[in-house]
Amino acid sequence: MSKRKQHSPEFKAKVALAALKGEETISELASRFGVHPTMIHQWKRALLEGASDVFERGGKRKPEIDEEQVKELHAKIGELAVANDFLSRKLKPWSVK
Repeated sequence: MSKRKQHSPEFKAKVALAALKGEETISELASRFGVHPTMIHQWKRALLEGASDVFERGGKRKPEIDEEQVKELHAKIGELAVANDFLSRKLKPWSVK
């Protein structure tokens, strides 16, 4: 059994733009690029849905911050700081001066 092909975003954009141009049918594009016609339709739809994001105010979008992950990371930092402090106090008697 063969693995699924992983196509790069550049390749997907290239195929989707070719589909949008309409110079060739989806079947012709599928045989030319070696992908299933359904994939071309999906990539074309994704391109059309995401095209408005290119023109959003402020250029590039800011990355979304996952508040839950931030809380988890802050808790982990606190745990590590406490452990570090505990170990530094316990190791003082053995430190060489």
